[in-house]
Amino acid sequence: MKFNLKKSLIPVAATLALLGCGATSQSNDTNSVAPIATAKQTEKQIHAVAYDVATRAANWQMRQLDNLYYIPESHKAKSENPKFWIQASFFIGLTRWIDTSNDQALFKQVKEIAEGENYELLLDRPYHADDHTIGQTYIWLAEKTGEKKAYAEVQKLFDWILENKPTVGLEMRDETASGHGTVHLEGNCQTRWCWADALYMAPRTWIMLSNITGDPKYLEYADQEYWAAADYLFSDKYGMFFRDSRYFDMKSDNGQPVFWGRGNGWVFAALPLIIEALPKDHPSRDRYIELYKKNAAGLVGLQTEEGYWPASLLDPNKVKTPEVSGTGFITFGLAWGVNNGILTDANTKKVVEKGWDALVRAVEPNGRVNWVQHVGKSPDPVKKTDSQLYGVGAVLLAASEMAKWSK
Repeated sequence: MKFNLKKSLIPVAATLALLGCGATSQSNDTNSVAPIATAKQTEKQIHAVAYDVATRAANWQMRQLDNLYYIPESHKAKSENPKFWIQASFFIGLTRWIDTSNDQALFKQVKEIAEGENYELLLDRPYHADDHTIGQTYIWLAEKTGEKKAYAEVQKLFDWILENKPTVGLEMRDETASGHGTVHLEGNCQTRWCWADALYMAPRTWIMLSNITGDPKYLEYADQEYWAAADYLFSDKYGMFFRDSRYFDMKSDNGQPVFWGRGNGWVFAALPLIIEALPKDHPSRDRYIELYKKNAAGLVGLQTEEGYWPASLLDPNKVKTPEVSGTGFITFGLAWGVNNGILTDANTKKVVEKGWDALVRAVEPNGRVNWVQHVGKSPDPVKKTDSQLYGVGAVLLAASEMAKWSK
């Protein structure tokens, strides 16, 4: 689908002039760029930066959807598909930003894309959490427009899953489960939510479907499967999630367990989204909030001096460069906790502001988001020029909270 977008609604130069002391040009060494110093800004300035950064990043990414020249060939075709998780996870951040900014031009573009896809899902691997991700945007549109057809295909698939529930265990094995879709499966357990990323991709879709249909069966399934996965993958000792069972005994170069930055970012960012979607009186609500607090406690002290979270959370020397996707998701999650009175200590507030400063420095004046680890499942090297749609989504999530940040 071809389309044009208006340029940023907030002039970049005007916002940078407003900040004066903080805005800097991008250099080849992000670590040498002076922070934008959120702590020294007024609430009005912080909010202005959030609107500027998010508007630039969202519009830049939307303009590139027909020209993802910067993405490696190995994942370019998947990235170009609006139904695939890569683009679908960007839309989660984008739709939250639209809710924050009331940007009707962006809303129109999202609606046109969804209509162009006929609100369809990928069905080659019907159980796979990744392919349920776009359902969050479809249901969001249905909530805005009243169009039941926007979630009809999601409901049809989820009804089928409920009639044919997977029964595999959660251990990640090499062999795939016959009859459950063998396309791009890492292991047989991916017919369930056996890896950390899945907890961002699928559960909220199921909960939102219950909310819009009034049928609790989708939420009941999501709650059951979420806790099966969380109990399996979460480490109470470290307050973080293993990516999957293969990581339980894996060690990094420094002898510490391998906790992947973006993998934990996926789960941590999902928790606020899930908690918001839950009915206020849901019996598991307090349990999600308690898990959120434990996860926050595990992550808050791992921020680098530059404000980023390492790609390998307990081995910052494994990948020394910045990594924006994990940092964006974690910053969003912590900022949400502060804004909602769940995290009340002064240190967490400083960590959020430092993380946001780091994200601001990673966004080019034209809106391109740098330092995003490409598609993977472990801490991998990152270059400044690496960018991906989900990284933009993470920045937009963080911006949605910083747009209402209180000093």
